[in-house]
Amino acid sequence: MKVAALTCLGLALTIAAQEKAPPQIVPVAGKFVDLTSALGVQFQHAAPHTSKKYLLETMGSGVALFDYDNDGRLDIFLVNGAEIDDPSPLGAIPKKSGPKYWNRLYHQKPDGTFEDVTEKAGLQGAGYGMGVAAGDYDNDGYEDLFVTAYGGNRLYHNNGDGSFTDVTLKAGVAGEGWSTSAAWVDLDGDGLLDLIVLRYLQWDFTDIWCGERKQGYRSFCHPDQFQPILPLVYHNDGHGHFTESAKQTGFTKPGKGLGIAIADFNGDGHIDVFIANDSVPELLFENKGNGNFEEMGLLAGVGVDGDGHAYAGMGVDFADYDNDGLPDLAISDLAYQKYALYRNNGDGSFAYRTDDSGLSAMTLLHSGWGLRFIDYDNDGWKDILVAQAHVLDTVELAYPQLRYREPMLLARNTGHAFIDVSADSGAAFHEPWASRGLAVGDLDNDGRLDVVVTTNGGPAHILRNQASTHNHWLSVDLVGHKSNRDGIGAAVKIVSAKGAQYATVTTSG
Repeated sequence: MKVAALTCLGLALTIAAQEKAPPQIVPVAGKFVDLTSALGVQFQHAAPHTSKKYLLETMGSGVALFDYDNDGRLDIFLVNGAEIDDPSPLGAIPKKSGPKYWNRLYHQKPDGTFEDVTEKAGLQGAGYGMGVAAGDYDNDGYEDLFVTAYGGNRLYHNNGDGSFTDVTLKAGVAGEGWSTSAAWVDLDGDGLLDLIVLRYLQWDFTDIWCGERKQGYRSFCHPDQFQPILPLVYHNDGHGHFTESAKQTGFTKPGKGLGIAIADFNGDGHIDVFIANDSVPELLFENKGNGNFEEMGLLAGVGVDGDGHAYAGMGVDFADYDNDGLPDLAISDLAYQKYALYRNNGDGSFAYRTDDSGLSAMTLLHSGWGLRFIDYDNDGWKDILVAQAHVLDTVELAYPQLRYREPMLLARNTGHAFIDVSADSGAAFHEPWASRGLAVGDLDNDGRLDVVVTTNGGPAHILRNQASTHNHWLSVDLVGHKSNRDGIGAAVKIVSAKGAQYATVTTSG
């Protein structure tokens, strides 16, 4: 099930009641409440800490919300790390040497709590996990999973009986190197989901000392120390096999990819691809409509910030924040860079709007990973939610005004600008976490979007949205017939007396 969730002022729809009443949770002040323990999720991300400060250690982990058994309730998949030897030789592959390193699948039960079904599903995983993308690549009605990693990308086919089969080698999507994010998208309009896999760097377990040479000051190396690399672009042949075709389809510019987002930015009916790169220009690949793409990030005005500088692009979302029918871009990055907001001009170009949107001051001293447009209060305007933390666990030694662990950011969209409402959004927004992954979805089918956030070396958190609102909402379940069954890439428009709202169906991030 792929759902595009939109708020709809003036239109009310009634959804089916749950089979049993959910656990009795006493509401607390604030718009979000952390219900992780009450709902039965006990995930702990395993991130080794070696004396060598391998860059891999500070990355991950990803999360996906998807309904793997088609029962109408969202389930949670959490990506985990792996054991890293100290030191590790060149060419080493991190191993999931025990259950503490397994990826985890949590099935949502009728009462709203979750059960760990990882072993039954066969989703323990391999390698040092990074990200995950859900999509029905064979159009059989069940969501499949692609999990990225260093040393172990995996494609899992959903068997429809609660189990998954590892079809990585059969499908030809193992790849090489350090993969980060992935996106399912029909690149050529043949009704089959293709797969784009970002790779971060040309990296190995090289012993490079970065930071000051004194006790406690060794740091993770900057990505400038490593060369960029091409993404992997897999074309789906419809028979369970994929062919890597990055160069043939125009994805010929290497980058240092961390985040990916899709949308039809120019309204030509073809889905385009944006890649958030770390410390090199961002990339926007325009779909030319014949299975070929042209990179035009700088030409379109989204390759660099308003001052012409590249930044550490990490999380990204591609959605229409001003309700003009044109998808816009928001990208998280590191402190002193300001999160980037680009407004779609409607002529194939974008305007950098960070400074006049209110985001500049609220993000200057913060670092962000997962980022999502989310209309948390159902007022019809897409707000911005960011999982925040710095990449360096030693950052406070060099920059006392910065913090490695940070609270999350919630920026409310007033229709004219964004204002920081984090302080009034619940206790979770006062907790400093080493946040990384972020997923948004309506876990309890009450019309309010909930949040799952992961932390590096720490627990996952389920944040229940308790925003008090009398605004209405609509959940749209798209089923493709000529298109891919998930409807990924479809544009949804809702019109009411208050105006129009738009959304693009996607599982990328």
